[in-house]
Amino acid sequence: MHQQLQAVARQVGTVIVGKDRQIRLALTCLLAGGHLLIEDLPGVGKTTLAHALALSLGLNFNRLQFTSDLLPADVNGIAIYQREQGAFVFHPGPIFTQVLLADEINRATPKAQSGLLEAMAEQQVTSDGVTRPLPAPFFVIATQNPGHQIGTYPLPESQLDRFLMCLSLGYPDAAAERALLMGEDRRQLLKNLQPQMQPAQLLAAQQAVRQIHAAPALIDYVQALAAASRNSAWCAEGLSPRAAIALLHAARAWAMLSGRDHVLPEDVQLVLEPVCVHRLRPLPSAQGGVQTGAQLVQRLRLAVPV
Repeated sequence: MHQQLQAVARQVGTVIVGKDRQIRLALTCLLAGGHLLIEDLPGVGKTTLAHALALSLGLNFNRLQFTSDLLPADVNGIAIYQREQGAFVFHPGPIFTQVLLADEINRATPKAQSGLLEAMAEQQVTSDGVTRPLPAPFFVIATQNPGHQIGTYPLPESQLDRFLMCLSLGYPDAAAERALLMGEDRRQLLKNLQPQMQPAQLLAAQQAVRQIHAAPALIDYVQALAAASRNSAWCAEGLSPRAAIALLHAARAWAMLSGRDHVLPEDVQLVLEPVCVHRLRPLPSAQGGVQTGAQLVQRLRLAVPV
């Protein structure tokens, strides 16, 4: 299983050049059973990464472009009256898939964004009083543009907390950008990708992640990080129990990708920023120049000894 996961990461790396760490973190998020938020400028490969992951994992894939006029029914589906049958027939929306790419999620209104909440939390959709399960595995990979850009609606804290990780790809380095300029079209490369795993194997890998050993001292470390965030003079709110669980799950998945059957403190530190950066907000009165979630995570990492 470890070799198959490495094959997935290598194949995605042929499309997303020079971003091995981000690819591994994205795969870690999916192995941990979480949803992924990718926040960055347009044109750096957010959508391509999501598509490449779905193809390499052998999963069904739907892309939904979020716009200001999108409605929850456009996401989840709607019941339409069929005269021939004399009844309302439910027409599933694009969310009924294994990987949903919610592209530019913060360009839709909060009402449309809320259409994802139940699906992300419970892997089901309720419409007209009927609850319908979603396929397994089910992942939401959402992209969003920076909040200062025109026509964006910030995601509420309840929505952000549903994402296990938040990543930023950033600009490629000079060598990677040259490879992009001189190489084949990324869309053509996507057409050539072959599944390196099957959905059943991915589900088995998710179960295996939960069996990765976390020693009591490691649990103490995760608890100490959560407690430090709650007692910090810099954070508006501390990490919730859900965030602490997400941190442990992500560390287990990172350990599995590293070929180990146990979690090290270094695993927790490596996934700390993507798990917590979108969950921590600085206090307006915070001292020491703390202005971003990334700076808060760095303070937190330094404040809690291993």
